[in-house]
Amino acid sequence: MSIASEARRLTYLIHRWTGVAGCLLMLLWFASGIVMLFVGYPKLTPAEHLRGLPPLPQAGCCVPLSQALSHSADPARLRAATLTTIDGQPSYVLQEGDGSYRVVLAGSGRIAPAVDDRLAVRQASAFLPGAPAVGERMVTEDRWTHSRGLDAHRPLHAVRMGGASPATLYVSSATGQVVMDAPLAEQRWNYVGAWLHWLYMFRDRPVDPGWSWLVIVLSFAGTITAITGVCVGIWRWRFQGRYKSGSHSPYRAPWMRWHHIIGLLFAGFVCTWIFSGLMSMNPVGIFDARNARPDQAAYRGGPPGAMMLPDGPAAALAQLQASGFTPVELSWRMLGGQPYMVAFDARGDSRLLVPHEGALSVRLAWSADEVLDAATKLFRYPIKARTVLEREDIYYYGRHAAAMNGGADRRLPALRLDFDDPDQTRVYINLRTGDTVLSLSQPARVGRWLFYFLHSWDTPWLLGLGAARDVLLILLSLGGVAVSLTGVVIGIKRLRIWLRHMYNC
Repeated sequence: MSIASEARRLTYLIHRWTGVAGCLLMLLWFASGIVMLFVGYPKLTPAEHLRGLPPLPQAGCCVPLSQALSHSADPARLRAATLTTIDGQPSYVLQEGDGSYRVVLAGSGRIAPAVDDRLAVRQASAFLPGAPAVGERMVTEDRWTHSRGLDAHRPLHAVRMGGASPATLYVSSATGQVVMDAPLAEQRWNYVGAWLHWLYMFRDRPVDPGWSWLVIVLSFAGTITAITGVCVGIWRWRFQGRYKSGSHSPYRAPWMRWHHIIGLLFAGFVCTWIFSGLMSMNPVGIFDARNARPDQAAYRGGPPGAMMLPDGPAAALAQLQASGFTPVELSWRMLGGQPYMVAFDARGDSRLLVPHEGALSVRLAWSADEVLDAATKLFRYPIKARTVLEREDIYYYGRHAAAMNGGADRRLPALRLDFDDPDQTRVYINLRTGDTVLSLSQPARVGRWLFYFLHSWDTPWLLGLGAARDVLLILLSLGGVAVSLTGVVIGIKRLRIWLRHMYNC
């Protein structure tokens, strides 16, 4: 037997037995992918967080930030300082250098009491006014709280809320804030959506190498099944002439014939979709930056509160109110050593408060030139290109809340900077806040195409098609369902033959 004939025979065998082993899993992947178009994994978006906060009081609100910082373990290493409302009281939330949180009551300047079950229930009730709390329990992690972003808040108070729209709200034991919401309807859909799609039943902690490698191996096997299936399908299809049955396909059994025909029709989508699912796991870190990442500390030029603003929170709140802006949260920031504040309202809109001639100036955004000097400190390499984005580009774009990155801040205008570092890193800075919100090395940009584009067709132009894109993806996914379903039937028949043969032996 020639090498070519042996390779072809091996391809047939690989497709047959990897298909028998994995066709049911691929069916579940395609079906759950349709659900994920409309219902995402539970998360608390910034918009949801802000929407649940009351306006910060203008009169008699707060002690100076400097007094709150006296409770910090190390103010020089502080990551963030935010004035918000917790349990009905204005409170400073300080994020320490190690990522842990400390809460200071803004009215008195004292450390806030520990978060108990009663406080958690009160905070959950304030987040969903009118909905009764029907249960509370402590969890370190459950099926909806795998995110590493929740690590500093564990253990979590899981508060079940009743009413017309039941939900479970997760309250941080470190700050008393609601950090995640999981509506009951969303949970139910997730059992046949993201939870099933990502095989989360096999994941038991935020960093779980066993689960990661399970998904990688199964995705790799699915990719091999799809590619060998395309090869077999093309080899068996008569593009010129027909078989004795009058068909271009040699298979007479209906399930085999339909598997062959549908498989060829949807071959491109099935292969790219399974392959991109494998790429989503970033196997062996192929999309990680190889060299230094942006130096955020140098960009900031100091921790929040390192330089006191000329006026305290009360003056800032009064000035914002006078400008027609009603803040629910204030954050202290630094930009190249210059202190400023970012204020957010309940709709997610923002304002800057920047020191100017001994007073605070309310502004909508930074200019690119003001940010550029600090941005040069992100890398020790020069900036080779800069662009102010007034429209989304192929890497910086927003998604609806149900999408995987639907909670990401992608507001405009934004400053796009291309650095001449070894990784050819591209950085996006939100000029509304001064935050570096996205950093992509060259490998990460390749990963964007191999995962996000191939898996969900998420270019701004395609996303702009709205319902038309959804309909197209549903139709293609149904094609994948049909290929997998016919494969399941064929696999069952093949297993019966094999088992009967083994039994007779």
